[in-house]
Amino acid sequence: MPDTTDQPAFQPHFAAGGPFSDAERAAVYRAIYSRRDVRGQFLPDAVGDEVLMRILDAAHHAPSVGFMQPWNFLVIRDAEKKRRVAEIFARANDEAASMFPQDRQDAYRALKLEGITSAPVNICVTCDGTRGGPVVLGATHMPDMDLFSTVCAVQNLWLAARAEGLGVGWVSILKEHEVKVVLDIPEPIRLVAYLCVGRVDSFFASPELEQKGWRMRIPLADLVFENRWNAKGG
Repeated sequence: MPDTTDQPAFQPHFAAGGPFSDAERAAVYRAIYSRRDVRGQFLPDAVGDEVLMRILDAAHHAPSVGFMQPWNFLVIRDAEKKRRVAEIFARANDEAASMFPQDRQDAYRALKLEGITSAPVNICVTCDGTRGGPVVLGATHMPDMDLFSTVCAVQNLWLAARAEGLGVGWVSILKEHEVKVVLDIPEPIRLVAYLCVGRVDSFFASPELEQKGWRMRIPLADLVFENRWNAKGG
């Protein structure tokens, strides 16, 4: 057995566990409920490095299984890079439109689904599944936890951005391997989120797709089960 006699005993550090003040709690919920997927309301104003690093630091403080922290954040301001990614989107979006029923294709094509070139900053969030080593605490039986952890980082970034008055749009209609070529992302790194970020003068009061009739929010009561699948409480 290793000699641990000279090693200091582990001393945990704790922070207060009580609820936030009313104002603090209201701010958290406001960020959650007013966050929107922004596509077309970006202003040309530059995003300063100070605020950009704040939202990236918020992302970096997301929970990650086994504390693997599998994310990287590629900040893209170069117009040519953005143009090439926008072309990848355009090709994929044409393919996507044809996948919907004929009676929905016109409605789909009328939606604005990206702000790649209009947003002053794009952020590509990636996942390195090897960062935690060959065996990751907490991911031994659910190997996709690296991806799920990275999505938590995206959500942290999104909520922090809303608090800063920044809009964020997640562009998912992309061919991953083509974007990785443009951004020189090596294997086996995964592309998790391509985000458009910038200041906006307004946010949709409710989700844009809901306002335009694409889909409505499902009532929470329909989604909550108790003790077993499809079992309602009470």
